[in-house]
Amino acid sequence: MTHSYPRIALVTGATSGIGEATVRKFIASGFAVVGSGRTATKLAELEKELGAAFVGVSGEAYDDSVIDLLFTTAEKHFGRQADLVVVNAGRGLGGSVKDCDRTEFLDVLKVNVVGALGLMQKAAQKMVEAQKTRFPQHAADIIVIGSVVGKHVSPFSAVYGSTKFAVHSLAEGLRREIGPKGVRVSLVMPGIVVSGFQEVAKYSDELVKRFHDNFGPLLYGKDIANAIHSIVTLPPHVHVSDIVVRPTRQDYP
Repeated sequence: MTHSYPRIALVTGATSGIGEATVRKFIASGFAVVGSGRTATKLAELEKELGAAFVGVSGEAYDDSVIDLLFTTAEKHFGRQADLVVVNAGRGLGGSVKDCDRTEFLDVLKVNVVGALGLMQKAAQKMVEAQKTRFPQHAADIIVIGSVVGKHVSPFSAVYGSTKFAVHSLAEGLRREIGPKGVRVSLVMPGIVVSGFQEVAKYSDELVKRFHDNFGPLLYGKDIANAIHSIVTLPPHVHVSDIVVRPTRQDYP
């Protein structure tokens, strides 16, 4: 147990894509990280590779017991409460409003919206209390991963985008509630990022090829991780409330 880490971070969806890249960026910056994901073997591999600064928690991101365990694990392993939470876990769903599979959509809602809200609530409650005595000397951050398709309706993932519109609304609502109490809530809206997301969303190979042809070079998780890191390392009184990160050639969405 040590108190030497400058930040104690929680990252959901830590086993791939933006989440894994963010974990790696934070660890490289000297932060301690508790990461959650559904793949216990991947978490174990990350623990072995990254060392004592990383601890994994396996389970579903919308499970209240998993959310609680993230916070208690931080305190147990690193000696103090987390002051940085990245609400990243989510899944995609391709297809139109007219034809989408509603059973699948319910699963997406559970992860993308219900799970995100649960983590945001828990983080807000703990951080508001802590910042009563820590602000403005110390920062507290809730980073919410949204999407450009939560800002502009997408022709290829309008139903998925609706969950991100909801998340954007929650993030802005929370910012207004707890920003005045010294807790920063930042919405990060990526454009097209190359990851396992496209496969889970069941995007066709043809569509993914069009992304590369029309917008490439595309983003990778590390590009979003760098943006997140730049936000959370600002002085505590400086707040970037939302940011869009696109591939240079991506004109829309």
